[in-house]
Amino acid sequence: MTYYWAPPIWAVSETGLSDAVDHGITVTEIAATDQPIDVSPETTAAFVGRALRGPLNTPVLVQSFGEFRRVFGDLWSGSSLGPAAKQFFEHGGLRLYVVRVANTARGAMICLPASGSALVLRAVEPGSAEIIRAAVDYDGIDDGEHFNLTLQRLDPASGLVQDQEYFDELSCSSDSERFFGDVLAQSALARVEHPYPARRPELTADSAGGGGAAYVGAAQSGHDGAELSDYDLVGSRTEGTGLFALEHAQSFDILYLPPPGKDIDTGPAAILAAEMFCRARRAMLIVDPHLAWASAGDAVRGVRELGYASPNMIGYYPPMRDRDGDDEVQSIGGAIAGLLCKQDRTVGPWGDLEQPGLGLQRQFVPCATIDDEDAALLKRAGLNVITIGSAGRSRVTGSVTMARGFDVHRTFARLPVRRFCLRIISAIRDATKWSIFEQWDKNLARRVRAQVLAYFYSLSKLRAFADNDFAVDCDAGVSKRSDHDEHGVTLMLQFRPVSSDEPVSLTLHLTASGCRVGSTAFGPQEFT
Repeated sequence: MTYYWAPPIWAVSETGLSDAVDHGITVTEIAATDQPIDVSPETTAAFVGRALRGPLNTPVLVQSFGEFRRVFGDLWSGSSLGPAAKQFFEHGGLRLYVVRVANTARGAMICLPASGSALVLRAVEPGSAEIIRAAVDYDGIDDGEHFNLTLQRLDPASGLVQDQEYFDELSCSSDSERFFGDVLAQSALARVEHPYPARRPELTADSAGGGGAAYVGAAQSGHDGAELSDYDLVGSRTEGTGLFALEHAQSFDILYLPPPGKDIDTGPAAILAAEMFCRARRAMLIVDPHLAWASAGDAVRGVRELGYASPNMIGYYPPMRDRDGDDEVQSIGGAIAGLLCKQDRTVGPWGDLEQPGLGLQRQFVPCATIDDEDAALLKRAGLNVITIGSAGRSRVTGSVTMARGFDVHRTFARLPVRRFCLRIISAIRDATKWSIFEQWDKNLARRVRAQVLAYFYSLSKLRAFADNDFAVDCDAGVSKRSDHDEHGVTLMLQFRPVSSDEPVSLTLHLTASGCRVGSTAFGPQEFT
C-alpha cells in the first residue's frame, strides 16, 4: 500500500470538532495497484461564505443540514451560505465542503484573574454565536506554579455543552514542558493572548462561596464582522485562506460562492479567481445571475461585459422567488449543486438535468417567464434557462456551460460532456497514482491500460458512451523518450460521450507532482 502526505482537514463527529482535527501530519491512502476504478463516486460540492460560527478558512465536510447547523450555526440574515447549504441537501446533495470566511470578525474573550494581572483567552472561532467558558482548579496540585484548566463550548440556543477540553498541570513558567502558552496553542477552542501573566490564574470559585471551581464566561462577546468583499472570498493562496483553503480538501467536483450579503452580487473578481481555481482542480463553478439583470437581454449583455466565458462555469437565468412569499429574489446556486449531485447518483454525469425527478422544489418559481426566442438567446450565451415544467415544478434546461465563442471549447459547451470528461480524468488520476512509483516498462503499461479499459467497459455498460468505439493506450517508458520523466506515465484516451456529436481525445500525463491533461495523438482536440 502506498501513502502520501496531505494537509489536515476537519470532519464532523457526534461529539463536535475538537477531537476531529489532526494538528500534525495527515496520511492519505493511495488506491492499491490494479484495483477497479469506481464508476459512480459520490459527487462532492464546496461552498465558501460567511457563517455565525465555525472554524475559519478550514474545509469542513458536512453530510446533512443538521451537521451544517451544528458546526456553522442556523440560518442567518447576514449570510446566504446557510440557505445555500439548505437548498443543497434538500435537492439531493450528500457531501459538502464548507469554508467559513469572515471580514474583521472577532472571537469572545475570557479574563481569568492572576494575582493582579490576568490570563486572557480568546476564542479560536470568531462570532457572536461562539459561546465559550473556562474554569481553573488546583485538584492534585501541591505547588504554587501549576493549575488545571477546563474549556467548554456551549450551544447558544440550549446552553448545553457541545465540546470540552481539559488541560492538567499547566505551568506559568515558559521553561516548563507544560507551559500554558505552548499547550493551549493546540486547543480548538481558545488561544492565550499576550501579555502572559507571571503567576498562575486564580481558582474560579463558585458564586455561593464554596470551595469548588466554577466556570467563567466571556468578558467580551464575539463579533460577526462586516459583510464580505471579493477579497475575503478569494483569500490568499500563500496563507491558505478563502477559496484557497479548499487546496486542503482532497477532492470536490462543484464550487459555489453564495452572494456575500443581502442584495449584493458575488463580484467578478471573486468569480474569475474561482474559475481559475476550478480549472486547476478540474471542478465546475456555479454562477448566479446579477440582481440588475431584469431581462434575458440584460443577462446576455451582462455575461459579455463581465467576460464570463469558460467551460468550467455553469450559469442560469432567471433568478427565483418564493411561491408563497414576497418578490424578493433568491439565488439557487445551492439547489443546482444539489441537483447535479442527485443526477450523478441516479443517472451519471453524462446525463443532463432535464429528466424526471430532477426538478426544483415547488417553493421556487422563476422571477420572469422566458419565451422560446429568449431561451435560445440565453443558451447561445451559455446560460441555462429556468422554466416551469408540466407538473408545476421549475426545471433547469439547456445543459450548457459558459464556453461561448471559443472553438477549442466547442465540444465542452455541452455541460454533460464537460462534466463527464472531468469525472473520467479525476477517476483515472486517483486510481492510477500507484503506477508512478512502479518500474516503468511494458508490463506496467499493460497493467495500467487494462485497469483503464476495464473502467471504460464498465462505463459502456452504463450507456455513458454513444458507441463502443473507444480506445486506450499507455506509454509507461515503452517509447524510451528522452523527456519521459517530464511526461510520466502517459495515457491516451478517445471516446464519444453519449451526449456528444463527436469523439473526445485526451492525454493524461501522470507524474509525482500531479496530473497534466493535454492533446492526444488520437486527435487534435485539446482539453484546457
